[in-house]
Amino acid sequence: MDPIFDIHILVCNNQRSGTEKLSCGEAHGLELVAEFKKQLKELNSGLKVRANKSGCLGICDLGPTVAVYPQGIFYVGVQKEDVREIVEAHVIHHRIVERLVLDKWPKT
Repeated sequence: MDPIFDIHILVCNNQRSGTEKLSCGEAHGLELVAEFKKQLKELNSGLKVRANKSGCLGICDLGPTVAVYPQGIFYVGVQKEDVREIVEAHVIHHRIVERLVLDKWPKT
């Protein structure tokens, strides 16, 4: 059975309330989801790609966090300006954006 999507992009939009701890943030997460959808539509790769919001991905202090499946790559510190690079490099050309990969970031 073929998967429904070739690539699934999950964008954390978890918002911690009543705490000073960092979180990816609902507003920023939704902005990133919209930008992924826009870029995917513009680049029209022919792949079945889904970008949607998610709950907490468990690494809030390094957010905004984006997970790309089926590879299981976590990008952290993602900003709107990074979305096109992720789509072009990772989704279309199957090259990981090393500077944003979780294991490249300092551990907190």
